[in-house]
Amino acid sequence: ALAADLAGAGVRTGERLWRLPLVAGFRSALESDHADLCHIATTLGVGAGAILAALFLQEFAGPRRWAHLDIAGTARSDKDHGLVSKGGTGFGVRLLLDWLQTLG
Repeated sequence: ALAADLAGAGVRTGERLWRLPLVAGFRSALESDHADLCHIATTLGVGAGAILAALFLQEFAGPRRWAHLDIAGTARSDKDHGLVSKGGTGFGVRLLLDWLQTLG
């Protein structure tokens, strides 16, 4: 499965991932009076931003294999540590390159 393949790439590269649930009950928070869907939920009352973003993307992915990597929180670092330098981290680049190499 795609989730397991990406998680494996994360382990190999040190850019670990974990799978969040697609909580069907949260889908109603994407409904809008002005559009088919709203990409920012304001009615849910919880901070499930990554899950809501994935539910939004799911609407357009159809039957294809897909993944939502919510990397905004890891995009910058305030200090050097491990594989990460201060500043822009490039998180996910190693992971995606590793995963792509498994496809070839």
